[in-house]
Amino acid sequence: MGRTELAVWIAVATALSALAIPWFLWGESRVFAGVPLWVWWHVGWMGLASVVFYLFATRAWGIGIEPRVEGGERR
Repeated sequence: MGRTELAVWIAVATALSALAIPWFLWGESRVFAGVPLWVWWHVGWMGLASVVFYLFATRAWGIGIEPRVEGGERR
């Protein structure tokens, strides 16, 4: 895991944070199944964020914080 992977995870976290609030749906009055569209956006976004967090936790937890371990030795 190198700097490239760290940069990718930072970009993913930034995109998830930036799009968590649906600015483009403000003032939108459409509803689906009796619930405003912006609520559905949050439901879907939380599902996506959960999947991304699962991937991060299983593949890159500690990246950029913990030292790399190669051959049993810390660098």
